[in-house]
Amino acid sequence: MIYMIFALKAEAQAFIDKKLDVNIIISGIGSQNMYNATKKTLKLMNEDDIIVNVGICGASKKFHIGELLDISMPSQRVKEKFTLTCVNNEVQNKDKYEIVDMESLGFIDATNMIKNRYMFKIVSDHFEPKKVTKDGTKKLIFDKANEIMRRIKK
Repeated sequence: MIYMIFALKAEAQAFIDKKLDVNIIISGIGSQNMYNATKKTLKLMNEDDIIVNVGICGASKKFHIGELLDISMPSQRVKEKFTLTCVNNEVQNKDKYEIVDMESLGFIDATNMIKNRYMFKIVSDHFEPKKVTKDGTKKLIFDKANEIMRRIKK
């Protein structure tokens, strides 16, 4: 069974619309909400089940809008090294970060002992969160949903 945790309904909507065979959980925004939702989900899982976090992220201009980032879990799956920073508020010093989101740390902390865990982030903006819309978020994830499913089923 596949459990997918999203911070926002707009992020999950693509997987709902595609009628993919996954269990969807909406955690709410923030690392603590993601941690709590992930821990509750882990109690439902069997040993062979898969848990996945999918969401949008802000990134420097070296990343393209819509680019799918397979976050290193385990590290050998990442082709290119980059730094993901979990933040609580909008980023002010944009030159300081490569990639930012608000939930990754909660997911990583909650799943640190789980072997079948995946995290995918899709670049939604270049540190301009006011430009991100619900429809834009849904489209970005919709365009990558099939690729995400292929990667976790390998």
